[in-house]
Amino acid sequence: MTVTSLRPRPEPAEVARVTSTAAELLEVLWGRASTAPASASQLRVLLILEHHEGINLRTLADSLASTPPSTSRLCDRLQAAGFVERVVSAADRREVRLHLSGRGRAFLADLRVRREQTLRAVLDQMPAAKRVALLQGLEAFCDAAAARIHDDSDDSAASGTRTA
Repeated sequence: MTVTSLRPRPEPAEVARVTSTAAELLEVLWGRASTAPASASQLRVLLILEHHEGINLRTLADSLASTPPSTSRLCDRLQAAGFVERVVSAADRREVRLHLSGRGRAFLADLRVRREQTLRAVLDQMPAAKRVALLQGLEAFCDAAAARIHDDSDDSAASGTRTA
């Protein structure tokens, strides 16, 4: 399947369209690598907790652009599955800190292995030069996206607003 014909200087709109198509195809491929027993929303929680170990419920709700009651129910299900642990804060006993359990970490590790195997099967079909170009492009994209996220966080902190 060809998603675009290459031009010497593709316009950002064209690159955005192709990137969106690639993301949709990734969703299909990763769907085959199933995230069961976690839903997409639950997976987002696990990934946030992996990078922000010990955050409280309100911070997690803000990260999800959700409400604390909805986020709490989501965490209830993850705790029941053995993926999340709740620990009372030593500083304030009214505050609960959220942590990934060993089972939650193992689930994410296994999910990543399955996703990478699925991607490897696709990448094996690409010529080596195209894989190099893809890698370089994705590294540049990741750098730009991380900078944008960081800048957006700084802007929202300075203005007192939050972004979803």
